[in-house]
Order: sequence, then structure tokens, then C-alpha cells
Amino acid sequence: MIGVERTDFISVPVQDMERATRFYTETLGLQNASPDAAWPELETGNISLYLVDPTKIGATFAPHTAHIALRVPDVSEARKQLEEAGVEFEGEILDTGVCHMAFFKDPDGNALMLHRRYAPSHE
Repeated sequence: MIGVERTDFISVPVQDMERATRFYTETLGLQNASPDAAWPELETGNISLYLVDPTKIGATFAPHTAHIALRVPDVSEARKQLEEAGVEFEGEILDTGVCHMAFFKDPDGNALMLHRRYAPSHE
């Protein structure tokens, strides 16, 4: 067994680093923990989002299609604030019976979601 302790960050592929950094810091309000503008690392409270231009490391750009769930206190209120900032959502808020979810994309097409569990987990 290799002894994985935790996940430190998720790489988020972007094409325009300045635009992406503005979106994640100004629109979503995440804190940039990296002083290096070429490699922003955005804090979400438990895992960092690491903005990467894959073309700078010899790879091809392709946005994430699996949603990154961003926990917020109130999905409806957060959605309203983001819509006022020009963010477009895909469909209505989904109520699964245990949580609320609202789906959208960043400017590079990466799948994101506002999320809030309201029912206790069954562990």
C-alpha cells in the first residue's frame, strides 16, 4: 500500500490564465494562495484548485466535464449572486432529497456546481 494521506489539489485546465484567475478570485471569491501568477492555487477550504494551462506543459486543452462541487451556505442565494455577475446556469436548482445543486461552467468550460447538503449523512 502506498499510503495516500489526502488529495492536495485538483488541476483545472484553462486557456486564458488572467481571465480564469479573475473569475475564480473576483466572481467566485476564492483566495489565491500562490504568489506566482503563472500558477494560481485557489483555496476552497479543504482542497485547492490549481489553474493550469496544459499547452504550457505540452498537453492539449480539454475542460473538465465532471463537476467540481463548491459548497456554499445557500445554493439559491449564491446562484442569484453569480447570475447578477453574469454567470449562466444550466437548468434549475436540483433538489436530490439530501442536497441542493446548481450547475454552471467557468469561462473555459470546466463543469462546476454550487452544492449544499441539508440532510444528515448516513455513515
